Amino acid sequence: MKKFYFIPILFALLFLNSACEPKDPAILKVFVRSASNQLVGGAKIIVIGDQQSNPATLDFVDTSFTNSSGFSVIDMDEYFNTSGKDNTTGYFDIIVKYNNKIATGYTRCRIHTTSVETIYLPN
Repeated sequence: MKKFYFIPILFALLFLNSACEPKDPAILKVFVRSASNQLVGGAKIIVIGDQQSNPATLDFVDTSFTNSSGFSVIDMDEYFNTSGKDNTTGYFDIIVKYNNKIATGYTRCRIHTTSVETIYLPN
């Protein structure tokens, strides 16, 4: 008789455990490469929300620098936490500055997803 009570309780606990899984973070990973395809460390990356996109992206600006491996990780959860739970996608302009060189890019980020972009600096 005790087995009949144990099985439904076990299934209920398994269901509750799977429903409470933490969500993956929203991350934008930007690689910066030179014109000769070498990864560039110390490049300044500016990410700006594109308010002209359809649907419009809310105000967002973040700045970071590439590490010695030539990439930077930008936490986009800050944007998605303030934009509301109905807004699951954002479009962003990327500006890269290194010495006297400037390059641009464009990306789409989704909630709970890692987006990867590579920006090439001009000669």
